[in-house]
Amino acid sequence: MYWVRKIKSEILLTPLSWLYGGITALRNFLFDRNILPSENFPLPIICVGNITVGGTGKTPAVEYLIDLLEDKYHLATLSRGYKRRKGGFLLVTPEHTAADVGDEPCQLKHKYPFLTVAVDANRRRGLRNLFAPMNDEATLWTDTDKRPQVIILDDAMQHRYVTPSLTVMLTSYNNLYYRDKMLPAGNLREAASNDKRADIVVVTKCGDLSPDEAQRIEAETGRTINQSLFFSDIQYLDLQPLYTSLVKQNSMNFTSLIDKDVDIVLITGIANPQPLIDKLNTASSRVHLFSFPDHHSFTKKDIEYIDLKFRTLSDKKRLLITTEKDAMRLKMLDYLPNTWKPVMYYAPIRMKFLFGSAERFNFRILNHILSK
Repeated sequence: MYWVRKIKSEILLTPLSWLYGGITALRNFLFDRNILPSENFPLPIICVGNITVGGTGKTPAVEYLIDLLEDKYHLATLSRGYKRRKGGFLLVTPEHTAADVGDEPCQLKHKYPFLTVAVDANRRRGLRNLFAPMNDEATLWTDTDKRPQVIILDDAMQHRYVTPSLTVMLTSYNNLYYRDKMLPAGNLREAASNDKRADIVVVTKCGDLSPDEAQRIEAETGRTINQSLFFSDIQYLDLQPLYTSLVKQNSMNFTSLIDKDVDIVLITGIANPQPLIDKLNTASSRVHLFSFPDHHSFTKKDIEYIDLKFRTLSDKKRLLITTEKDAMRLKMLDYLPNTWKPVMYYAPIRMKFLFGSAERFNFRILNHILSK
């Protein structure tokens, strides 16, 4: 019955996909022919993006690049700041909340305090502001030695008024872009053929991908001679408390959860929580999931609904776990129950490259920056 409904839905939505595809194709044609202007900037600008909606793992990819480059260059990140209250260009400070600047920029600033994190829905304006000292405009930097030498653009493949110097395109293994359909029948923001704008393609969330399967995907992508293809997965780090001063144990690994025999209340507001669900299911047979849409703004009613379940569990054997991104939004709520705080943890993640390819990826990034 599910597949019947799915097929009927796709048939009904296909004409809308044709219309949407035509509009995006025209827009890309105008940029490709330089009828619509795209601006170049004088420093390395690395775009991390995709051509699909949904969770492809952009934030772990951005953090991987930060970890790779932060000791070598003055870095800045620029993103839209999805669902933020404040518009225009803004430099993120540790005092900003997810409501002010968006959950992902807030997460980056908390994790990397010395990183320049900027938000602006207009990427061209945002870059001009970051480059202002070079254009003899009003400077953002009291110390010119701190101005960015490399800028990472988060989720910007469709922002074609800017031409990045290098584009890293992500696609999830469970939803490979070249097998997908255009919105709204599928998840493609633009035609799969626009992968040609990517210099590097990374297949993410691969799990236990075999070399043979990786080879088959490599053949299917039909990449050009100048494009590099990599495979990666999510690596979960130790659970971290949201409220450090209220917990007895500052961090906790997943293996220790098995020994604790706990009930886990899992709260997610991300596009694809399945990897975290699978990870927790290996540690406990009692995972109670409360899943919300991506970038969800948690209301008081949401919290009260979750708390009804939380209060039924033994206060000696219960944990509340969320994602690192959701932690940015949950922590700012003034109606979060006090009973949650001593047992509330988030699960940090990082990107790991498969088949020993991390060194090759790193070389491609570093060599590009040196060549600029």
